[in-house]
Amino acid sequence: MKAILHKADSRGFANHGWLQANHSFSFANFYDKDKMHFGALRVLNDDVIAPKMGFGTHPHDNMEIITIPLSGVLKHRDSMHEDWQEVVPGEVQIMSAGTGIEHSEINGSVTEHLSLFQIWVMPSKQDVTPRYDQKTFDESDRKNKLQTLVTSIDDTHEGSLKIQQDAVISRIDLDADETFSYKLKTGQHGVYIMNIYGEALIENNSLKARDAIGISEIDTFEIKAKTVTSLLFIEVPMLF
Repeated sequence: MKAILHKADSRGFANHGWLQANHSFSFANFYDKDKMHFGALRVLNDDVIAPKMGFGTHPHDNMEIITIPLSGVLKHRDSMHEDWQEVVPGEVQIMSAGTGIEHSEINGSVTEHLSLFQIWVMPSKQDVTPRYDQKTFDESDRKNKLQTLVTSIDDTHEGSLKIQQDAVISRIDLDADETFSYKLKTGQHGVYIMNIYGEALIENNSLKARDAIGISEIDTFEIKAKTVTSLLFIEVPMLF
């Protein structure tokens, strides 16, 4: 087994006033040669955005972008839609940038901060037709069991959002003292685990809130929740 532990306070941090940004991997002004990516996972940003603020229209291409709101209201508009799309906690949004897309993201509330994860996954195919989708996932469906949010567009899994990569993004909420066994898809995959809140023991590594660990070169591993814990799994091919 290979494990890479990233403690919460080792992330890149930027305070822009309206934006508090934590970067798990090199991004914008944060550069760490040892944190360029984890397999096909290129970006995991943990952002808090002030009321009414956000990112103006900007372009992307050839990247799979997944956004998971944790609290507040996200509003999204892109070059495929004239209207603003609202994305709230419990929902997940995906955008296959492909040949190119422009979009804007703002905090849709005038009073509350917006907290979200934004994930970038390098695609398996270049220059595909851009595509947008979002879906609601019931919180109760991840209590002490894995809830699959995102899979490959070539995967037959029903009920998940689809991206152009052989990846699996999932969540689980564990009760205190609950254990869970995670099985990787193939020997060529690794999984990056972000502890959203709580405390868990993963292969003798203690993870507290916003700590993360990348695990590869193993078939199955065990997780034990020491307190009520919520985990995000981003499983990706490691051949990058």
